[in-house]
Amino acid sequence: MNPDPKADAAKFPYDTRLDVLYPPLTHIDLDALVAQVTHPWYNQTLTRVNESVIRVGVMQGEYHWHHHASDDEFFFVLSGRFLIDLEPAADGVTPGRVIELLPRQGFTVPRGVVHRTRAPEKSVILMVETASIVPTGS
Repeated sequence: MNPDPKADAAKFPYDTRLDVLYPPLTHIDLDALVAQVTHPWYNQTLTRVNESVIRVGVMQGEYHWHHHASDDEFFFVLSGRFLIDLEPAADGVTPGRVIELLPRQGFTVPRGVVHRTRAPEKSVILMVETASIVPTGS
């Protein structure tokens, strides 16, 4: 079930659009879409491929800490600088990590891993995840 992102607008101040913007056999012009974005944390589903979706994020700032109990999440940077903070392990000994991604670099956050994403500068990211994922976390 996909949540209504407007219902969480006060709690999560992001512009999250779960509708599929480009159905199959449609040309995707990412530069034109990115040029129209004015929100500091914009996330739009571009298309669906089998049971997954491809999303674009145009963002600057910080997302909240969260996890996805049943879903992996893949991030690929097109432009800018993108940070993924991984929470320290439950053992209290293993420290957390910060993954820094630059253009043409990617990273998969496995299901269940508590994480937070940050973009210190305007960044454009592609994300691949299951169509049923709740972007704000489980």
